[in-house]
Amino acid sequence: MKTLWDKTNIGNMELKNRFFRGALWEDLADEKGHMTPELSYIYEELAKGGVGTIITGYSFVTRDEQPNPGMMGIYDDSFIDEYKKNTDKIHSLGANIIMQIVYGGFMTTFNVGERTIGGPSTMQNEVTGTWAKEITKDEIKYLVNAYAQAALRIKKSGFNGVEIHGGHGYLLSQFLSPYYNKRRDEYGGNIENRGRIIFEIYEAIREKVGKDFPILIKLNSADYVKEGGLTQEDSLYVAKKLADLGISAIEVTGGNRHLDVMEDILKNTKIQYFTLSRPLTAEPDLINKWCSGDKKKVKCVSCNQCYSTPGKRCIFSFS
Repeated sequence: MKTLWDKTNIGNMELKNRFFRGALWEDLADEKGHMTPELSYIYEELAKGGVGTIITGYSFVTRDEQPNPGMMGIYDDSFIDEYKKNTDKIHSLGANIIMQIVYGGFMTTFNVGERTIGGPSTMQNEVTGTWAKEITKDEIKYLVNAYAQAALRIKKSGFNGVEIHGGHGYLLSQFLSPYYNKRRDEYGGNIENRGRIIFEIYEAIREKVGKDFPILIKLNSADYVKEGGLTQEDSLYVAKKLADLGISAIEVTGGNRHLDVMEDILKNTKIQYFTLSRPLTAEPDLINKWCSGDKKKVKCVSCNQCYSTPGKRCIFSFS
């Protein structure tokens, strides 16, 4: 019988349990995206806390496209040595670490007057108020290559895998959504076309990193926002297509899960792993507590106030 504490493998990555720390923007990198001691400490704290695999906060893949301040970067080779020191430390503490990569598009308000914001179509984001300019097919090729080069740097930096951020309104999820994607070329229209940029990015990354290096993707199950947005059926099509292409794992974003619920899901569905972000922000050692048999209610109440604190820390840690 499967348990949450099983040792498993994804590609060449060995996992000591089925818990992942889901990606969370910590806002602690320096202005160019490089590591800081404060950011390193957070990952070390998580590794000591028992989680099997850490997914970093999202990292930008091109120098001129940073959707938020304090993000990690992976846009050139200057990052490799410093990340290698960090991944070596995390491994010595018994955890895996995966880097998440992203291109923001118009899901941003950061430095929008100083750079060109690209999107699948020319339109304004109703949440941020930011305008995007429709990117050309040549720019799509440039972006596909940027993702692939970033993934190769991630492998050289000692990370255990790479996760493509395809959710939360960022560029790749914009391409998937017919509400935002009004293109009339091979990157717009039906879901095969709207997903084409993601399929091309996956294949370009796989060519760079080899067949055994884990490639994950984070996807919305649906938009849940606008009529005419991404549907569950279309999201499932993208997931199945990526599975056929050989992707290592798919993280479906959304939902609040408790330990008993996760155990039930593991036993009764094909879901194999579980990501937690805010609960591990409140209690970095939560997995160790669960492993020791301590199943009392978690501290996190899903208030989202951590989003406004330095380092995205639980507000109760400041009291």
